[in-house]
Amino acid sequence: MGMHRDAHIVWDWNGTLFHDVDAVIGATNAAFAELGLEPLTPARYRELYCVPVPKFYERLMGRMPTGAEWELMDATFHRYYTEHRVRCALAEGVAELLAGWSSAGRSQSILSMYGHEELVPLVRGFGIESHFLRIDGRTGPSGGGKSEHMVRHLGALTGVDPARTVVIGDAADDALAARHVGASAVLYTGGSHSRASLEAVGVPVVDTLAQAVEEAERLAA
Repeated sequence: MGMHRDAHIVWDWNGTLFHDVDAVIGATNAAFAELGLEPLTPARYRELYCVPVPKFYERLMGRMPTGAEWELMDATFHRYYTEHRVRCALAEGVAELLAGWSSAGRSQSILSMYGHEELVPLVRGFGIESHFLRIDGRTGPSGGGKSEHMVRHLGALTGVDPARTVVIGDAADDALAARHVGASAVLYTGGSHSRASLEAVGVPVVDTLAQAVEEAERLAA
C-alpha cells in the first residue's frame, strides 16, 4: 500500500488526551514519601519533571535511586495512580477533536508509556477507540524513553508517512521521539512540563489541544 496523502497524528495519552496530572503528581508524592522526601507542588513538579523517570528522581534526591528504591517508588506510584485515575477525565474537547480529524479523512493513533494492558481498556471505556488506527502502550519495564517505541509504532502503521506525521504530547520526550523517526511535534502545556521547559525543545508549544491540532495541520501540510 502506498503512503497516505493526509496527515497522521500520534497522540500521547497521559497528560495529553487523558487529563490525569493531579493523579500523577499525587502518585509521585506518594512514591517520594516512601523515601522520606518532601512532597512537590504542581509548579515544582512541572519545573523538574523529565524522562527517563529515574533521572527525574535524581534531580530531587541528588543521586540516582538504587534498584531497590526505584522498585519501591515505581510500585507505590502505580498503586496510587491506579486508585486515583478513576476520577480523571479526557482533556477538554478531546472527543470532538478526534472526531473532526477522522471525519476529514485523516488518521491518528496513540503511543503511550502507560502499560498496554491498562491503556487499551481505559481508552475503550471513553468510547474513542474507533478513531485510532493503532493503540500502543508500554510493554516491558517502566522508566525509559519513547524513541524506540515510536520506531516500532510507526513501523506497524501501514501507509503512514513519518514526514507527514505529527506527535502531540505534553513532554519533551515526545518531541525527541518524533525527531528520532523524522516526524514533527507539538507540545501541550496541560500535562507534566512547564511551558519554559517545553519551549526549550524548539518545537511549537500550545495551551490547548485545539491549538495543537491546528499546528498539526500546518506542520503536515
